[in-house]
Amino acid sequence: MKKTGIAYLPLHGGRCPPWLFKKMVKLSRAICEIILQDFGRKELLRRLSNPFFFQSLGCVVGFDYHSSGLTTTLTGALKEALSIEEHGVVVCGGKGKASRSTLDEIEEYGSKFSFSSKKIDELKYCSRIVAKVDTSAIQSGYNLYHHAFFISEDGFWAVVQQGLNPKNRFARRYHWLSEKVQSFVLEPHSGLFGEKIEDIVLNLTSHKSVEAQKVIVDVCKEGPLKVRNMVGELNDKLNVTLTDWMFPGREKVAFKNLVMPVNVDWNVIRKLYDFQPKDFEEVLMTYGVGPNTVRALALISNLIYGAEVDWEDPIKYSFCVGGKDGVPYPVDKKAYEESIKFLVDAIEGSELGFNDRKNALKRLNSILTETF
Repeated sequence: MKKTGIAYLPLHGGRCPPWLFKKMVKLSRAICEIILQDFGRKELLRRLSNPFFFQSLGCVVGFDYHSSGLTTTLTGALKEALSIEEHGVVVCGGKGKASRSTLDEIEEYGSKFSFSSKKIDELKYCSRIVAKVDTSAIQSGYNLYHHAFFISEDGFWAVVQQGLNPKNRFARRYHWLSEKVQSFVLEPHSGLFGEKIEDIVLNLTSHKSVEAQKVIVDVCKEGPLKVRNMVGELNDKLNVTLTDWMFPGREKVAFKNLVMPVNVDWNVIRKLYDFQPKDFEEVLMTYGVGPNTVRALALISNLIYGAEVDWEDPIKYSFCVGGKDGVPYPVDKKAYEESIKFLVDAIEGSELGFNDRKNALKRLNSILTETF
């Protein structure tokens, strides 16, 4: 699997004004139609799955540049803007209650696209597994509340989903793309974008956690009583001093990582034992398995069996074209100009009214002026 990125956004209250939303629908439709005309449906999904293009599109159509609402509002606008008949691309799901309709909408649109039952089931599985990965395999304190599943009539798909952290008041956006499928559970990101980097993140999709994935599968095949005893061992380890974990031949273990879930659902542990999963993906997709169960299994693999677990936030960089202070690298002016030129060409070639086109170009021009 190829996850294309993550973005962090501060939570903002309020709603998008109806007059602005109508214009967002109109402008986003025009830009998407230019991309579809010149590059095709697959390229549109590629661009929407790119966190930087998605962010830029949100800015161009007039929403707050760093608001969590950019994700939900832009996705809502795209859901209205794109249609099967005109574009061969649709958006399933959305924010809150709408996200729970994703599977039904995949079924509905899949039938309209004349997909086989097997293909529709595959798409529904993809929707479920990407949500599972971003809530359980990568645990960073962000609870998903928005899930949008883009499908083209060619059978390609992309996902834009978002979680929120009520403690730090930030949102985190995840982007997925069906292209170049390799694995849903191993290094799915091709780029991570954001401002808020968490100190401790359980990242079981990292190459560093491959051995832990294997041990988790093995532990699931053990009897529930043995797993219960291992959890008891972990609780005992929480009461030792830091020096007990510092001796030759063993890495120092930070106590901030040693946090057991408050509740372990033993019925789920029994279900995993009965199921005998063949790999980590099957563990995740077992009904009832959630963050607490995965965290308990990860800690068992780490602290009892010594399998390495990656506790670093998987974010790789913060800006698509560099940062003004040279961090993580100086601004790439050529890439910046090319990105803006693409959007300018798209807007100028659209069928927007004169005023809407002029305002969109004005916003792009202000970005270019402030940067250079």
